[in-house]
Amino acid sequence: MSWLSKVFELNPAGPNWPRGVLFLNIALVPLVVFWAIGHEQYLLSALFGLLFTWLADPGGGFGHRAWHVAVFVAVGAGMTALGFGIGGEDWGWLVLATFAVTLVAGLAIAFGVHRFVSAMLLNLWFIIALGSAFSLHRHARITSYTWAQVTAWAGGAALWIVLTFLWWLISGRQDRPQPIEEIPGDISRRKLTAPLIMFALIRALVMAGTVALAFGLNLSHGVWLPIAAMIAMKPSLAQATLVSAQRLVGAAIGAVAAALLLLVPASETGLRLFAVERGFEVVALVLLMHGVAIHFWNYALYSAAIAAGVLILVDLPQPSDYAAEGYRVLWTLCGVAIALLVMLLAGLLAKHTAKTPPQPS
Repeated sequence: MSWLSKVFELNPAGPNWPRGVLFLNIALVPLVVFWAIGHEQYLLSALFGLLFTWLADPGGGFGHRAWHVAVFVAVGAGMTALGFGIGGEDWGWLVLATFAVTLVAGLAIAFGVHRFVSAMLLNLWFIIALGSAFSLHRHARITSYTWAQVTAWAGGAALWIVLTFLWWLISGRQDRPQPIEEIPGDISRRKLTAPLIMFALIRALVMAGTVALAFGLNLSHGVWLPIAAMIAMKPSLAQATLVSAQRLVGAAIGAVAAALLLLVPASETGLRLFAVERGFEVVALVLLMHGVAIHFWNYALYSAAIAAGVLILVDLPQPSDYAAEGYRVLWTLCGVAIALLVMLLAGLLAKHTAKTPPQPS
């Protein structure tokens, strides 16, 4: 009970509901647009383009912000094109691409903590895009074009850029602080030490391994395996054990919640299925809104909300039978377990490198 109380300990500052409501208000724009044109399969790209661009915004003068955000969006568009472009290829290409992207993202710490966080966001988006593309390629009734997914990602990011420009004009063209002030803003470069390189390599190997298991073995709903591992994996060697436990618990809770919710469309057909899917897209937005609002209130609850929202959007285009929910939960727990193993290895590596060499007698 003492361990659980620490995992679910709440920050006295409380949730940031204005931030969450702002995200919901903005996210309703792409939701309504894709409802109107009848292409909801592109909603996921637009939402993550919006959310991750917001998180990566460094603040400051508009010119400074626009330049950094433009670079982030361009790289994100490349990740979108790569993920959706190879999603239907042989699993070996998926493994190779996952290894390369994860390794480069891990080494981005050399360019500062803020850019490292941005790289982790793009790394996470690539895994989500890869899993979504793999699922969409297996369903003939859903058509997904890579160029349209890239356009949706860029459109979501452009929406945030337009809003920041308008607010910059309204505020008298003054410099603005970083939108998410809790995210480290440090951009000072640092040396890539052997432990950092080794951890980045181990992390890339594990992510490639989960992709190989999920897609190489053609596991039923195996995409939940790498997504869960990615969500549950701690991003740095210095991250506290408590935060790691919160992320693991949150990922598991979110996965179970999403699996239970996805039982509903599994039994519906026709017009009722259409209505349920539209309702669940709103539910996913509300979950993401809560995740944005409670990010720094409690990390376990944040991880649960984000995981549930993401997994609903990933799996919603392919309603399945009730037996599939067991696979979703199983692969999620496996992904969390693999992430825990990586954390233990990273902790042992950090402990080993922290030992001081014996003094000469």
